[in-house]
Amino acid sequence: MDPAAPPPKRRGPARLADPRPLFEDTSATGASPGRGFGAPPPPSASSASSSSSSSAPFGPPGAFLAEPVSSLAAAYGSSLASHVEGNLGRWVPVSRLKYYFAVDTVYVGRKLRLLVFPFGHTDWQVRYQQDTPVAPRFDVNAPDLYIPAMAFLTYILLAGLALGTQNRFSPDSLGLVASSALAWLLLEVLSVLLSLYLVTVSTDLTPIDLLAFAGYKYVGMIVGLLAGLLLGRLGYYVALSWCCFSIFIFMIRTLRLKLLSEAAAEGVLVRGAKNQLRMYLTMAIAAAQPLFMYWLTFHLLR
Repeated sequence: MDPAAPPPKRRGPARLADPRPLFEDTSATGASPGRGFGAPPPPSASSASSSSSSSAPFGPPGAFLAEPVSSLAAAYGSSLASHVEGNLGRWVPVSRLKYYFAVDTVYVGRKLRLLVFPFGHTDWQVRYQQDTPVAPRFDVNAPDLYIPAMAFLTYILLAGLALGTQNRFSPDSLGLVASSALAWLLLEVLSVLLSLYLVTVSTDLTPIDLLAFAGYKYVGMIVGLLAGLLLGRLGYYVALSWCCFSIFIFMIRTLRLKLLSEAAAEGVLVRGAKNQLRMYLTMAIAAAQPLFMYWLTFHLLR
């Protein structure tokens, strides 16, 4: 080695290039998961569309069960509906109920006028067509359930209004008024049916007819409550007294043709104990209407 030559420079360790990281940092936003070392490349758009199109004819898993399940549910629903309708028709004559709601506006107006002013009405006979009574909308003397049902609901609403004006309203009190009115109505109908059975009266009156006739008194109760709310206690007594007398006349003239059909057909009252019992029963049913009307309304006004 030449002593005059300068000594060689010491080189530091050679810097190696940064190796590829084993795992990619996915903490940053927008990083793609699963793209670390050794991960397969992301599928291209063409491969994704081809895979979706290849699996489209088969649909999602379980789709082949949708149609059988829906058809089974429809069959079960139809069988259940027919079963319920058959059992309901056994206890409740649904086809017969349609007759009692076959009303129109003209009939409702004439019937309400007849219930409040029955004195000028002369023909109380129900008309028939081929041994079948005509629909109520064609005969004002035919019983219906539309007016009793609407009158019952209106009575409940007016009772709540009357209690509210006196700061006595509560849901419990309104429920008590509704339940007591319904209970008295059913008790009245059952009592009349029992009386007809004990007296052995042969009549074409049905339980639905009795329910309709017993429900007509709610019209007079509504008139009495309205008069009491607008005119005070005196107006209540005057209006209720008029309606009680009107419903008494209405029930007498209507039921005497039903309970005294044999005597009415002959034109004279047949002397006998059986016809006297029928007359007493008619008077009792008619006299019970004013009592119920007062009992169900007097406590609502103070």
